[in-house]
Amino acid sequence: MRRNIHIIIIEDEPATARHLEYILKEINPEIQITKCLQSIAEATEWFTLNDNNYDLIFSDIRLSDGLSFEIFRKVNIKKPVIFVTAYHDYAIEAFRNNGIDYVLKPFDKEEITRTIFKYHILIAADSEKRQNEKASLLQKLQNATKHYRKSFLIHYCGRLIPVEAAKINWFHTANEIVYAHLSDGRQYIMEFTLEQLENELEPTLFFRANRQFIINKKAVEAVEYFFNGRLLIKIHPSPQDQIIVSKAKAMTFRKWLDQ
Repeated sequence: MRRNIHIIIIEDEPATARHLEYILKEINPEIQITKCLQSIAEATEWFTLNDNNYDLIFSDIRLSDGLSFEIFRKVNIKKPVIFVTAYHDYAIEAFRNNGIDYVLKPFDKEEITRTIFKYHILIAADSEKRQNEKASLLQKLQNATKHYRKSFLIHYCGRLIPVEAAKINWFHTANEIVYAHLSDGRQYIMEFTLEQLENELEPTLFFRANRQFIINKKAVEAVEYFFNGRLLIKIHPSPQDQIIVSKAKAMTFRKWLDQ
């Protein structure tokens, strides 16, 4: 971790910028703070004139004249960015703007050490690996921040019945009608397609096994090897039709079931 890194700090609070600089120097005395920028206007002008004279950016998000993402929309910045902010709300946007990490204020030496170590790991990797990691982190953030269905309000015999999503063991479609099956044997007609349900259900709990079935992990009793690399899924309560996972989806299904 002794490589000489040239860092830009974008921070409108001078005391915070000084504190960050002090910690960075403690971590590695060879780190050079090339410039401290305090606003969108100042940063946009500087980056326009200084294309590649630095290695890494530490940037606050809420600045005195707006959100720092505006800088990255105005200037084509190719260097990695570590966002440092007091707010949770901008994580996804941060990773869409060259972000490699998201540090919450107030930060300490341990957190900055960790993020600098992560920077070294990333620059040591090839470009494709970095892009894959960014895509994976972004997907995890999107999954974490997306609100999945907790329950359904189902029409049944002239009534509306609330049913918790987690209590539905499996969904299946037949004759263009989608049914929900509960562990106690009850069955309800759903006003959704399987495609809609797939997007609204928690992906760590529900899996689209094939074109006919979405299954709840808690309902899986056993998995048997089937013909040609396929898998036969045994669930409770048992459906009339067999649930077969294709060879192409078998590995994904096994990873889902094992996490």
